[in-house]
Amino acid sequence: MSTPAVVLLSALPLTAGWAVHVWWLRGVLHTARRDPLTGLRTRDGFTRRAAVLLKAPRAVIVLADVDRFKHINDRFGHAAGDALLKATADRLAHHVGRDGVAGRLGGDEFAAVLIDQHGTAGDLLAVLHGVLARPVDGQDPAAHTTVSLGWVRAEDFPEDDLSGLLRRADEAMYAAKQGRAGTRRAGLGRLFATVTGRRSGRTGARADAPVIGVAA
Repeated sequence: MSTPAVVLLSALPLTAGWAVHVWWLRGVLHTARRDPLTGLRTRDGFTRRAAVLLKAPRAVIVLADVDRFKHINDRFGHAAGDALLKATADRLAHHVGRDGVAGRLGGDEFAAVLIDQHGTAGDLLAVLHGVLARPVDGQDPAAHTTVSLGWVRAEDFPEDDLSGLLRRADEAMYAAKQGRAGTRRAGLGRLFATVTGRRSGRTGARADAPVIGVAA
């Protein structure tokens, strides 16, 4: 057997071992970027994909927060809360589709980026709000709740990065929650969210981030 052939054969085990190691590492990274309860991307995984999607001119950023989630957990138990989160995640991912991305940022807060090809994001998100508000199959009807949505078009704020756009969507979401409007868009009108109406630890509304309500 020639010398090159001997060298090649001796290298095969090392090459195969390295390939298996790379495959294992990819699996670990994939798992780390997936929320174990909902299967959605974690904050890190969502951020990576969302940053790519924001290059599209019609990208829309959405934040969703489950209303009265702590009450559901306290009254009906964590199993009911988990079922609610899982249903919310499944419905959000289905609505966003393969062209977009959905993620769980933590607790009962979700985020998504979708591509609004036809300029109908307001209508699409009004439909999504109704879908997310449906009762969970097999769950006590009294455990039913709704989800508040805030959204922003990336092209309305071309100087904002993902962090800035998420902040605007966050403020719109809490304005929607306060006003029980279901869905609100950042970028038009005036924002009336107050410090007391926002989640503990967050600052008050920005004067330069007005919103308009969209019919739920």
